[in-house]
Amino acid sequence: MFREVYMAEFSEARNMTEQAAAEAAERVTKVNQNTLNFLFGAHRLVMEELVFASNELLERARTEAHLFTEFVSKMAGAHSVNGIREMATECGQHQIDFIRRDSERIFAHGQRMVDAALKLATRQIDG
Repeated sequence: MFREVYMAEFSEARNMTEQAAAEAAERVTKVNQNTLNFLFGAHRLVMEELVFASNELLERARTEAHLFTEFVSKMAGAHSVNGIREMATECGQHQIDFIRRDSERIFAHGQRMVDAALKLATRQIDG
């Protein structure tokens, strides 16, 4: 009788240990999966930022070249002081418009990046 009780307790203890080990392995697997998801998400964000930065540099160079070409052609077409004054006013307005559009685009991108980073961090915290 004593041996049967001992074996039953041993079997129950072994089952509890196996269950605890299985739960621990499941938690470790979930933590590893969450870590990988976070790292891949961070990697994606960095790659998107690099693509955005390169596109932004190319767009900026193209726009600056266009503005400079326009400035040179208007300067060549100005034949008087009034013509130069009008050209300077018009080119200055173009520069202001360019800076406004450029700033709006960069701020919008910054907002998207903050939202994406918060989404990534929130998803990581929520599990």
